[in-house]
Amino acid sequence: MDEGQLSEPAWPATFASFLALGALPTLVFGLLVAFGELHWLPGLIGWALCTVVAAGFGALLGREVLTLTRLVRALRGNADDVPTADTALLVPGIRALGEEAVRLVHAEHAARARIIGSAAEDRALVERLPDPLLKLDADGNLVWRNASAIAAFGMETAALLRHPALRAALTEARGGLPVRSKIAVSVPVPRELDATVIPVGGPLYVLISDRTRERSLEKMRADFVANSSHELRTPLASLIGFIETLRGPAADDPEAQKRFLGIMAEQAARMQRMIDDLLNLSKIEISEHQPPAELLDLRPLLERIVAGMEPLLKASSTRMEVAIPPGLPQVPADADQLAQVFSNLLDNALKYGKRGGCIRLVAAHAVSDARFESGGVLVSVTDDGMGIAREHIPRLTERFYRVDKGRSRAVGGTGLGLAIVKHVVSRHRGRLVIDSVEGKGTTFTVWLPSRSAKVTAMTPAV
Repeated sequence: MDEGQLSEPAWPATFASFLALGALPTLVFGLLVAFGELHWLPGLIGWALCTVVAAGFGALLGREVLTLTRLVRALRGNADDVPTADTALLVPGIRALGEEAVRLVHAEHAARARIIGSAAEDRALVERLPDPLLKLDADGNLVWRNASAIAAFGMETAALLRHPALRAALTEARGGLPVRSKIAVSVPVPRELDATVIPVGGPLYVLISDRTRERSLEKMRADFVANSSHELRTPLASLIGFIETLRGPAADDPEAQKRFLGIMAEQAARMQRMIDDLLNLSKIEISEHQPPAELLDLRPLLERIVAGMEPLLKASSTRMEVAIPPGLPQVPADADQLAQVFSNLLDNALKYGKRGGCIRLVAAHAVSDARFESGGVLVSVTDDGMGIAREHIPRLTERFYRVDKGRSRAVGGTGLGLAIVKHVVSRHRGRLVIDSVEGKGTTFTVWLPSRSAKVTAMTPAV
């Protein structure tokens, strides 16, 4: 604030001072003139001199009052501009008081700036924490969350806060001590979380650690042993039996050796495919809780997959009709995993469809099907095979579940292809829907959300 600004609001105080200081000489000179004790001309001159002195002193007093008022406002934290006492205050006693007030104001502002700077650093540090952190008020309502919490839960934070285990931990933490709780959530994908509720005065802070990967690894090891030991037992027993036969009765039978070695090669290849699928499935499950971030254009990916299947289509005399319109929205995706999804679906359509029949691959905007959210892309694979009975459809994506075990093994199926499809689609926060009519064929439809799509919940195979 400059001197012009300083003098403008001083006029009320100056005018009040003028009235107060000018009232006494006006009364005195007025009475002297009225009673004839003083001629009116000297009285007028004396009154004028006294009035000028009163006005000057009033202006000085008003200026001092204004400066002190600004100092008081600054001390209360309501003013950003602090007057300089050594230039604004003229009365020596008031000036010394003002200089001390200015020093205190500057010290207080410096301390406030340090506190604000420290708080900003703390906030920046909390924002960069790799683990989600939530701040709740005393009633358990969300006040603030860091960037990791937004990335991890998005629109699902409210659902997390309603989880019974977390609500119980919040209630217990109001006693004043930190509380740890294990939470299992299923939306948008199954996850295992450790939540630590820390009371800090009235607010509650919730620090969340995602243990899905560690627990998935533990489950993966157990599942791998159980599944591999069960599914590999039959081909391994066949290999052992053929080896014993080749060493014994067929040791000198070239024709039997040739036939048995061909069967052994098929069994070894089956074991290799099964191990590869188990390892791929385990790898996908480990990363399932982390959605991909890189954007992908599906059209070139689908065209490459179709081109790679041409030799198989030709060998089985099967036609493929492809409809992929231009301008499909990009989707956050792992290109390798989606390639595996659509390769598995097309491979199944080729294996279980009608020989010499037709497979249809169609991609479209999601608005074309009312069953799916409008944002995103639909990709469907349809065969004209025998179809699948309704009671089998809910279990198709289970590991090693086969509708026709003999036919599945005969065409080289491992029973893991659709399980891989389900988990990849789950990682992409999409949906897999299966429609089938016995005697007419089956359609597998995959919905993948675009970046703008709102994903409310992941629906597995239906």
